[in-house]
Amino acid sequence: MTQIRSEFLRTVTERGFLHQCTDLDALDRKLTEGPQVCYIGFDCTADSLHVGSLLPIMLLRWWQKTGNRPIVLMGGGTTRIGDPSGKDESRKMLSDADIAGNLAGIKSIFTRYLDFGGPLATQMVNNADWLDTLNYIEFLRDFGRHFTVNRMLTFESVKLRLEREQPLTFLEFNYMILQAYDFLELNRRTKCLLQMGGSDQWGNIVNGVELSRRVDGAEVFGLTSPLLTTSSGAKMGKTAQGAVWLNADRLSPYDFWQFWRNTEDGDVGRFLRLFTELPLDEVARLEALQGAEINEAKKILAHHVTAMAHGAEAASLAAETARKTFEEGSLAESLPTFVMNLASGVSVVEAFVSAGLAASNGEAKRLIKGGGARVNDHPVTDDTQKLSPADLKDGAIKLSSGKKRHALIKSE
Repeated sequence: MTQIRSEFLRTVTERGFLHQCTDLDALDRKLTEGPQVCYIGFDCTADSLHVGSLLPIMLLRWWQKTGNRPIVLMGGGTTRIGDPSGKDESRKMLSDADIAGNLAGIKSIFTRYLDFGGPLATQMVNNADWLDTLNYIEFLRDFGRHFTVNRMLTFESVKLRLEREQPLTFLEFNYMILQAYDFLELNRRTKCLLQMGGSDQWGNIVNGVELSRRVDGAEVFGLTSPLLTTSSGAKMGKTAQGAVWLNADRLSPYDFWQFWRNTEDGDVGRFLRLFTELPLDEVARLEALQGAEINEAKKILAHHVTAMAHGAEAASLAAETARKTFEEGSLAESLPTFVMNLASGVSVVEAFVSAGLAASNGEAKRLIKGGGARVNDHPVTDDTQKLSPADLKDGAIKLSSGKKRHALIKSE
């Protein structure tokens, strides 16, 4: 490839977003001709997105910041089927009411990252608007003939399920055709030039590029970002306690901040490039820090990512809470707080589960057995222990899971 001329491709290449592109040179030329339109699709399988969706959201943010118009495609239609990519089993079937509720919960996330006003205003669309009205026979005749089962069987999303002898329903098999049709429809409606997504979406994206070319003779492009894992090989955005959600009602800004503060040393520079807008020379300086100094870079990472997701005030409050908790050893009022009826005594196991420090009673008992549970900074050694008003300290009981996760229990 010749030297990249477009600001968008130069930015995402330098910051580590680029994994694959159907035709990088041609896309680069198109982007130098003026503002273009691209989209990324998000299915409505929960009422919040998690950190695994943050990388594509940042791609859309850079797309807009470099002078182009983004489309957020909500999968109100495709969510009814479920994308088999990267999945070992079929997704749970959701009702229309579930999908509508999830869509409403997700929408607000994008207003924190994208501009919905001005000449390059983000457009949010729902593929149910066109998928719900499709005539099945006409759709198969007009578009199904462009897809061969032979080719579809070569895609990783299909091969993975077959190799693991997991069932792949005909319903899911149709998902890639519908996603390809989304691209064709958006190109017709908005002159959408580009579809972006994670590397697991490569096959689906290529299908859309080829369908648009075959049916309408349109020149469109696909671009993917790398599958993100931590230095230790763990999937990004997953913890022992579950997904790292982007909505505050699912995960508090404090716990969100702590997730980034606990980044592995080897990931600091990469995450600063991907999830913040800090200049690259500043990122280089921060990732070069050694020893205990790397913790300052982690705090900067946590602040910038949390400020984008929840606002600068929430990020600063989370940092101050952490400082008081870890550096002063005091009970910070802004720790996640839960109210329980302590009058008759509450099982310590129940308390840890209710406070979100353990996913189940069994996990809470294992935490206690392993020495990782503390009440008011004292180790819990008996999983039959009960908490009572006598345990209140400054009006609250401090629960700790390991050294970095804390919550407060207050009495009703």
